[in-house]
Amino acid sequence: MGEMLVLGGTSWVGGEIARAAAARGHQVTCLARGESGDAPPEATFVRADRATEGAYDQVRSRGWDMVVDVSRQPGQVRSAVATLGDLAGHWTLVSTGSVYADQGVALSESSPLLPALEQDVADAERYGEGKVACEAYVRELPTHLVVRAGLVGGPGDRSDRLGYYVSRLALAGDQPVLVPDVPDQPMQVIDVRDLADWIVRSAEDRATGIVHGAGEPTTVGELIGLSAEVAGHRGERVAAGPDWLRAHDVEEWMGPRSLPLWLPPDHHGMGMMDDARALATGLRRRPLAETLRGTLEDERARGLDRDRRAGLDRDDELALLAELRP
Repeated sequence: MGEMLVLGGTSWVGGEIARAAAARGHQVTCLARGESGDAPPEATFVRADRATEGAYDQVRSRGWDMVVDVSRQPGQVRSAVATLGDLAGHWTLVSTGSVYADQGVALSESSPLLPALEQDVADAERYGEGKVACEAYVRELPTHLVVRAGLVGGPGDRSDRLGYYVSRLALAGDQPVLVPDVPDQPMQVIDVRDLADWIVRSAEDRATGIVHGAGEPTTVGELIGLSAEVAGHRGERVAAGPDWLRAHDVEEWMGPRSLPLWLPPDHHGMGMMDDARALATGLRRRPLAETLRGTLEDERARGLDRDRRAGLDRDDELALLAELRP
């Protein structure tokens, strides 16, 4: 097998890629600051800050069969390509569906992009533009693959988006749960384990071009309903409309005091990412129910009532329910 360098590997997606590569017999090295944790035990960890000069000195003395970069910072990707590009047999960038200029429509790999960020550091507000710039640097390499991922879910998710409903429904038992009244909103979720395995196999096959890494098309209503089945929820799911939620300072998508997965219409394209090219190149996706079961197991281990990065705390949710249905 080959040698893979993961630029990252101490956070969630990068760590899963490193584990998947090691499981397939590759020798894996992860280069990162380590602020998100350690690399998987199956990998060699090189601690380095990619924003500093000489960041790649410990990994530039030999060739790499495969390099996978998960960074969202254009300056980091630029410096990596400049320093290591000639040493890599194949280069994969994990990008995002957020690169598209119009995210309110169905998305193909040829849909128009946002303008590329012209600076080296992208903040959260310029995430999509930053990734566009990252892609441009990687496309200078002769053998490259750009994977534009949609919503990623599964065990270990640090964003708390997919895990919110299945854990809240399990916690509530036979009590009511507040949900957004957007049952027909399109949604796609890809299991992080399936995404990682496919990325590794694609690198092995020297796959090139741009491809979506997206889940099977579904809807928010179907996803929440399946979450209720997996959680064994016996109570009522109380739907509140977008206007009512916004009037009560509940946010969309993710983050504090939000109802995850609910998106405004101008972002519905994140649930309509064309998956034909990915399936043609070997993407295999487990059933969503299996992803939700793995997610719930992970949520129980971390605590169903823990502080979360996305969603409502239970007391706040109950207060909103009381106001919605006095």
